[in-house]
Amino acid sequence: MARDDPVSQDTSVQSAEQLPNLVTIVGRGVPSTFEIAVDGEIEMLADDPVAEATIVSEKVAEGTIDVGVQRFRFAGEMANIHVVDWNGVPASESPNTPTVHVEYGSPKR
Repeated sequence: MARDDPVSQDTSVQSAEQLPNLVTIVGRGVPSTFEIAVDGEIEMLADDPVAEATIVSEKVAEGTIDVGVQRFRFAGEMANIHVVDWNGVPASESPNTPTVHVEYGSPKR
């Protein structure tokens, strides 16, 4: 018996191929904000970015994090990362700002 509906493809695999790089933001228990800018495209790895209070445009993602992890896939090179704690103190001067990990050519997770 033939199927009338097309077979769906795994979009996460397609995303990993088109957006091969990964940036991970890890919260440290203090409300903080972040902005990630890339020279290619970027997308958040979440079911509902709005629920995560994250705004993602074509080349920029910005949001807040307190605890937990937020991940983004992107193409191209990282252009800029700006992270500040709840007082507005930047990452280099505050031990409470989130940790940022960037992986180029990262496989699907």
